[in-house]
Amino acid sequence: MSAAFATLFAMKVSAERRTAYLGAYEDWQRKLAELHAVFLEGTRTPVGDQFKGLLNREARAFEKFQQARLELLGIPQPGDSPFD
Repeated sequence: MSAAFATLFAMKVSAERRTAYLGAYEDWQRKLAELHAVFLEGTRTPVGDQFKGLLNREARAFEKFQQARLELLGIPQPGDSPFD
């Protein structure tokens, strides 16, 4: 991508939104890597409800990431619109 293109389409976002987005993204990626290590690579065998907990942690982290992404892009949350 050229510098001119990047400059033309660069968004100005607040430091708070940027930090929230990057933190949520990094947390989700960690949880996803943990899930992949168990589910795809078989690094360990979850016992009892451990697998459910692993899935739930990844799902919650993904939801937080999605919320932060929508805020970063300035897209209202579902239910925030009077038209929903």
